[in-house]
Amino acid sequence: MNPSTHPAGHSKYRHALAALALFAAVGASASSLAAGPGPATTITITRFAFDPKELTVAPGTKVRWINRDETPHTVASLGPTRIFASKALDTDDQFEFTFTDEGDFAYLCTVHPFMTGVVHVRKK
Repeated sequence: MNPSTHPAGHSKYRHALAALALFAAVGASASSLAAGPGPATTITITRFAFDPKELTVAPGTKVRWINRDETPHTVASLGPTRIFASKALDTDDQFEFTFTDEGDFAYLCTVHPFMTGVVHVRKK
């Protein structure tokens, strides 16, 4: 669903952007943001990159990837067992995954393997 056409999604999207802008203004990196259980935490796909590239969340957190590029991308975990994998995401498409176990979960875009990221799941 496109946040700009959905009233509730639009508000959440604006708040997430405002929080990222605030942290950038005070010098904190987006990868230092920790999210607790509850609402989804968003990773944006833009300019052939995941933003933030690294994210730390608590177990039970839903992470949402939204493609803002004009080019299709995927989100797929790395490792011996692929624990999550999206379909090809067109512009404004999104994919969600809830992280229940602690650990470090590296992922990439299978279409553009130079695009990588990591979700760190840690108890607070």
